[in-house]
Amino acid sequence: MTAYSVLMPFLPRRPEQVLPYAAMVHWTHAERLWQGQALMVEPHQGFAYAAGAGFRVPVGLGVTLMPLRHPYEAALQARSVALTTGHPVVAGFGPGARPFQQSLLGTPYRSPLTLAREYLTAVRGLLDGKTVESQGEYFSGHMTLPPFPAPKVEVGLGVLRPGMARLAGEVADRAITWLTPAAYLRDTVVPAMTEGAEAAGRTRPRLTAMVPLALARPGRNAAELALASNGAHMKGPHYIDMLRRSGIDVTGTDEKANAEALVAGGSFLFGDRDELAGQLTAYEEAGVDEIVLNVTGVCNAHGPQAAMDELKTLLAALA
Repeated sequence: MTAYSVLMPFLPRRPEQVLPYAAMVHWTHAERLWQGQALMVEPHQGFAYAAGAGFRVPVGLGVTLMPLRHPYEAALQARSVALTTGHPVVAGFGPGARPFQQSLLGTPYRSPLTLAREYLTAVRGLLDGKTVESQGEYFSGHMTLPPFPAPKVEVGLGVLRPGMARLAGEVADRAITWLTPAAYLRDTVVPAMTEGAEAAGRTRPRLTAMVPLALARPGRNAAELALASNGAHMKGPHYIDMLRRSGIDVTGTDEKANAEALVAGGSFLFGDRDELAGQLTAYEEAGVDEIVLNVTGVCNAHGPQAAMDELKTLLAALA
């Protein structure tokens, strides 16, 4: 059965801003609270703050960026969050965009696939209590985490295109997608994950989809909300390539037209409660195990209180 979770719809500037969303997960049927990479209140610290305030809930890191931390630090931080919250954690990782890689490392990764394989293999081994002997292109060392009982940490990989999806099938516990239409997941991502899993002699890992959406209300425009939610993503080469593979062309200079293409192509969902429920069913049928409700567009266009109300309405409708 597909679970529903919620995404922090903004990057918190103070840790107490995490609390209402942690409380929502605590008091509703939402599976977990997710946050992507932040350069203000970092998600590990935000989740620990919420746990200290009494909201110990399952959380997901989706995704944190590999150039920011060594695999040992990544495993240590993920396990620390599991110990602090007392719940399983999904720790998702991604290489980030090439300009980000270059700004931190001096040069972008030659092969993000090789990097991701080395990174996830090391993190998973450390979390499993193994001594990791790595002599890779990106990481070398002799590493062991001090053993201690902790809730399970699932290691996730950010996935947009078939190559990373196949790799997730081989080495990850989860694939985590963003802005990917249900049909693209069904026809491209899930088959690639299955192919990778079969090659590695394992079952296909779980699939989490971050789904940007908004309820149709008076005065709202679908394209404007799609742009408010994903304006930066529509300019990223890796997102542009993924969207074109799914049949959505966002290469033009007209941002509104690009946003309209997202809505028409099923990358941004818009409609009343019944219409959204039907569109989300397509994700379930595509093989998605966890749908993360992403109301960032509503938050950016109408404020955090509107986003909170939106999530409450959606969760009640999907219960």
